[in-house]
Amino acid sequence: MAKAETIRKRAPVTARRPPIGASPGTLIADPAARRSELRLTLMSPDKFETIEDASINDLNAHCNAWPVVWLDCTGLANIPLIEEIGRIFSLHPLALEDVVNTGQRPKVDFFEDHAFVVVRMIDDVTAHRYEQIAVFFGRNFVVTFQVREGDPFDPVRKRIESSMPNRLRSRGADYLAYALIDAIVDSYFPPIETAGDLVDSIEDQMLRAADRHQMRRLHELRRDANVLKGVLWPMRDALATLIRNDVPYVKPETKIFLNDTLDHSLRLIELVETQRDMLTGLIEMHLSLSQARTSDVISYLTIVSVIFIPLTFLAGVWGMNFDPEASPWNMPELKAQYGYPAALVFMAVVALGLVAFFRWKKWL
Repeated sequence: MAKAETIRKRAPVTARRPPIGASPGTLIADPAARRSELRLTLMSPDKFETIEDASINDLNAHCNAWPVVWLDCTGLANIPLIEEIGRIFSLHPLALEDVVNTGQRPKVDFFEDHAFVVVRMIDDVTAHRYEQIAVFFGRNFVVTFQVREGDPFDPVRKRIESSMPNRLRSRGADYLAYALIDAIVDSYFPPIETAGDLVDSIEDQMLRAADRHQMRRLHELRRDANVLKGVLWPMRDALATLIRNDVPYVKPETKIFLNDTLDHSLRLIELVETQRDMLTGLIEMHLSLSQARTSDVISYLTIVSVIFIPLTFLAGVWGMNFDPEASPWNMPELKAQYGYPAALVFMAVVALGLVAFFRWKKWL
């Protein structure tokens, strides 16, 4: 049963930027931005508390009473709220401008008392949609900004909510920031591995029978691999920068864990590079198979034509309007008693002889 083809379109990439000449740090919300919602998580080695739909009053009341505070802001429509968060945690205005202007490349900026990390979460690889997540962290706080709901942080939240003492509640804000960044990096593995399985499946199908739909899918997958490569390389550089810099709010023991995340990013890059090379090879193989198939078709048509050319010549000669009664040289075979079957037998002998010759030459 044939399926209707659907044309896949890329998700449009838009960036809302301040007007030309605007003061640095000017925040302008995208009209399509989601409503801002806050989730406040308060942690100590022995206990934790989570406040859903938190407010600025909750933040002012609790941020100085707990060893580690994690504020998660989902949606970037409320500019006054974002500015107030920046004021409470003394976040740099240029970094807040990058938070609102989504579409930043992964990077790390260091300020006097906090770091600013931009990473891109894989949202939908087939639609080329990657969500920017901004992470601020200092000595006792972590602030994350997300464009929309949905993130890979659930395993981190479950570890925080565990009844048993764990590293997330005891190692400080830099370790919590590492755990969040590591969750984002690890979220790339499932879709990349799924893409690898799809590439293997297409390869098996091509070896059985190549068709034009496979070529289209191969080009789509290679385009996806190129987009992934463009996202993962800056992320690797950002992680390396985070490890190399010596700032007081990133402890040496946390850098050991960040090194592991850097290894994960390198592994992801290797997987994407391998898939890209495989896709390039499969595209070339598909072209070769298509050309070979075309050559086979042309060869068979040529052989059929060569077989029928002499038969057509003989039929044309015998079909001319000669008069054998006017002259003995005017095709006396036309009145032979067995002329018709003799002509067919002779044509069959010519055709079979040509087929035998082609097989002897290994053209068939």
